[in-house]
Amino acid sequence: MSLKGKLIAGYFAIGLIYTLYSWLFGQYSHFSFAYNLGRGVIWPAAMFPAVGAVLGVIVLLVVIVGLHLNRR
Repeated sequence: MSLKGKLIAGYFAIGLIYTLYSWLFGQYSHFSFAYNLGRGVIWPAAMFPAVGAVLGVIVLLVVIVGLHLNRR
C-alpha cells in the first residue's frame, strides 16, 4: 500500500473511532449514528473549531470563484 493509501486509511480509521465514541459516549450520543458518522468524516473540524472556520472560508471562496468564472 502506498503512503497515500495509508494516510487515507488512517484518516478514516480515526474518523470511525471518533464516530463510535461520539455515538456511544459523547456529547452527541442522543443523535443518530448517521449524524455522528458525518461528524466523524470531518473529525478535524469537529475536534478543532478553527479548522471548521478555515474550511468554511475555503468553501466560500470556491463558490465565489466558481460563480465569477461561470459568468464569462
